[in-house]
Amino acid sequence: MVQSKQGTARYERPDAGDNGQGAEFDVLTGAPVERIARARTSFLVDDPVEPGIVRTPILASWTRSRQWAVPADHLDLPYESDCDQDSLLARSATPIVCEVADQLGCEPVSVILCDDEGVVIERRTGDSALNQHLDRVWLAPGFSYAERYVGTNGIGTALEGLAPAQVFGHEHYVEHLEDLACAGAPIRHPISGKLLGVIDLTCWRREANRMMVAAVSTIARRIEEALLEHSGRRELALLHDYLAACQRNRGAVFALSDDLLMMNDRARELLDPRDQVPLLANAAEALNSGRHRQLLVDLPSGAIARVHCRPSWTEGGLSGGVLQVQLVSSDAAPSRSTLLPHPTTLPATVGSGPMWAKCCQAVGRHFRSREWVVLQGEPGSGKRTLARATHQLHNPAGHLRLLDAEDYGPRWVAEVIEELETGGSGTLVLCHVDRLSAEGVQALGDALEPHRESTDHERPWVVATVDRSRSQTSRELADLLDSFPRTVDVPPLRHHVEDVAELVPHLIARLTRGADLTCSPDAMRILMRNRWPGNVEQLYQVLRKIVAKRRTGQITPADLPPECRASTRRVLTPLEAIECDAIVDALLDTDGNKAEAARALGMSRATIYRKIRGYGISMPPMAESGRS
Repeated sequence: MVQSKQGTARYERPDAGDNGQGAEFDVLTGAPVERIARARTSFLVDDPVEPGIVRTPILASWTRSRQWAVPADHLDLPYESDCDQDSLLARSATPIVCEVADQLGCEPVSVILCDDEGVVIERRTGDSALNQHLDRVWLAPGFSYAERYVGTNGIGTALEGLAPAQVFGHEHYVEHLEDLACAGAPIRHPISGKLLGVIDLTCWRREANRMMVAAVSTIARRIEEALLEHSGRRELALLHDYLAACQRNRGAVFALSDDLLMMNDRARELLDPRDQVPLLANAAEALNSGRHRQLLVDLPSGAIARVHCRPSWTEGGLSGGVLQVQLVSSDAAPSRSTLLPHPTTLPATVGSGPMWAKCCQAVGRHFRSREWVVLQGEPGSGKRTLARATHQLHNPAGHLRLLDAEDYGPRWVAEVIEELETGGSGTLVLCHVDRLSAEGVQALGDALEPHRESTDHERPWVVATVDRSRSQTSRELADLLDSFPRTVDVPPLRHHVEDVAELVPHLIARLTRGADLTCSPDAMRILMRNRWPGNVEQLYQVLRKIVAKRRTGQITPADLPPECRASTRRVLTPLEAIECDAIVDALLDTDGNKAEAARALGMSRATIYRKIRGYGISMPPMAESGRS
């Protein structure tokens, strides 16, 4: 066992050649090994990769590895000295790992158990040469083989893909792993479905065969069966109450705890996903009281839900219980001022997620009251589109003018003044006002000043769009934005990623002018697992690349560009996406100091470490240089 005092391991080795193996062929594709090695080299130097040589999952993993800036010429791994050897996964899986290792005792194969962050918990190897080699490449207890540290490998790639993965020889991203072959399979909790870890078989490349992935999948199923036997009383109590409620009640039934959500078919039919978020948030709070309660919850769709909350257990601030849900009409429920109107689809926008619907409703209210408004959000999030669509919905025959501050000059200011004086009850959209110079900000403020206090409903409705950035707003711009009594935050696409399912066909129709091109379910799942840092504009550009090559038929995962296939492990809920962004902002504000970031966010240091690992947050080099 090898360990670095600084908590990271680094291994480097001179070129090893082809190890004297002669002509050799890949186990799965049948391609010569040297051609895969050349394809990897081409990928690393940004040359085209010869089609048909590298499997699609491997190419996608290489792309993720490059985006994570994994070094291809050496290993640089984090080490955790306090990995949990007494977790539910370890207790359930260790006897099976030992049994399998004993059966393979005479074979050059290692059985490796890792947690959901790729940290090795247990390693059993009967072959001394293989055992020593695994030590040299730090594939040992306490070290993480997550993809973001090691690149393409059986452990990390199985975790990222949430499916069995097999990686042979030069398919590994880091060159010092080319003598190995590995197959990993994810392990899930049999009740909650939560990802707990991965089981991996690693051997010499020359000993690999096609049956490795089948064997490791069988071991994973055995471990999941053992997990079911070891499941805690809380999960079993909740499962018992849920099944009993489903038998007694033909309506919508949910089971809810801190890490578990189950629902019957009726719940899926009755409640749109956008309605489930506020319903479950209110119910979770009610379950924490530990008492049976009945709630009336206003839903974004305009409906009202009557929710019967029955706790199954409450311990240490956590709780779990069963929810029975009925939808009631507005007339049958008490009058509630917080009831949201049914969201109306805006003519030029697409999306029905709760965060996007709430944003659209807020902008619509300000239009009806003629209150000037600032729309602020990340570049590409749809601020201009939202302003234009709101005008088209409420005043389709009215005058609409969009002026971009990037065209600032004397003529631009004159056009603003002209619109304010002659635009009547139309709409004036001032785009990117944050990009104005100090002189431009002053000139625009002088133009707006005579009209901002007017109560004349015949004056134009003025909207300013601002790209949210981490740089501080200048004093002049802050004074200008004070002319606008309302500000609406336009959510980034990752906060309402469920709307990707509606945006994709809409954007495809725009790009193909109605041609018969659709997106397959598999490709849509990959698109929905992306973080989309460039928001809707980035999604549009990705689809434009696809449409340039395929105009009809069905888009499959093979049609997606590599940067699109390099997706996150799972789709974050809107609340998780917001929390992830808050943690990133706090880390940037504190130069990567995790303890300071935790204090700023009001969470413990252990919690922020766990969430950083869970969300896969990696900081840029300057931030990482800060104290942790």
